[in-house]
Amino acid sequence: MEMTSLVALVASFLLTLVLGRFVLAELRKLKAGQEIREDGPKWHAGKAGTPTMGGIMFIIGTGITVFVLGWNQMLQGEFAHLYVYLFALIFGLIGFVDDYRKVRQHQNEGLTAKQKFLLQLAAAVLFLSLMRYEGMLTNTLYVPFFNVSFTVNWILYLVFAAFVIVGCVNAVNLTDGVDGLATGVTIVVMVFFTVTASLWRMTTLGLFPAALTGGLLAFFVYNCHPAKCFMGDTGSLFLGGAVAALGFAMDMPLILIPVGIIYIAETGSVILQVAYFKLTHGKRLFKMSPLHHHFELCGWSENKLVTVFSAITLVCCALALWGVMARY
Repeated sequence: MEMTSLVALVASFLLTLVLGRFVLAELRKLKAGQEIREDGPKWHAGKAGTPTMGGIMFIIGTGITVFVLGWNQMLQGEFAHLYVYLFALIFGLIGFVDDYRKVRQHQNEGLTAKQKFLLQLAAAVLFLSLMRYEGMLTNTLYVPFFNVSFTVNWILYLVFAAFVIVGCVNAVNLTDGVDGLATGVTIVVMVFFTVTASLWRMTTLGLFPAALTGGLLAFFVYNCHPAKCFMGDTGSLFLGGAVAALGFAMDMPLILIPVGIIYIAETGSVILQVAYFKLTHGKRLFKMSPLHHHFELCGWSENKLVTVFSAITLVCCALALWGVMARY
């Protein structure tokens, strides 16, 4: 890891840790408590009222770090780190609107599924258009492990890219259902992108995942079990946007398959559960979906879930790193 990335990580960690105390206090004043799903595990009812929208702390901490440490690069006309941050921020704002409506209405439903989808799709198209305009996006699809690339028709590529972005954002959102789970898994994913950026000499772009790693490590202090606050859709949609944006900014979206294996498994469990329920007229494939709830009902503690899922992500990220080493 380059020194610049290390400084970004440490600075963001300290800044987010300090910001967290103020953000948490304000959320308590606003009575921004989480409403718990009635169809979730019964013991989650005890989490009702825990402050949500805590993702604000690492969004601000990461943003300040990226802007300050990347100032010289921006003066030289390099904006990759800023574009990725702003893209993730747009998704964070969509999540904030969703969270705010939940808090105001005191229920677990904010924006409708259609509203979320349209807003997310618009954000994806905007980002892809900007990246293409800046020459940072190509229609060449790189295949990790095989070290081959092939050109795809631009229209098909943009449709594929928009689908991947929206899917990735919602997959990360589904993973955020247990204290520290989305945080722990995404820390590992951000370390992967930081190391990859350092190895490929993408110093400017590497600022963002490094800063977010630090921000998430600080947030984990507040979010580990028992959680003092939740990141809310504000945080989880921001993280989903960050993961997706980095995959495309580094021109290797297919790497999201191995590094995001937990996100995919969580989403897949929901899709399979719904399909199986309809096909069998009421039977369930899992005790509960998403996947983390199934393991909870199997007796796994929240700490065990975070440890195992993060460890699986670590192994897959290590394999992914090996799979792209031959590219540069």
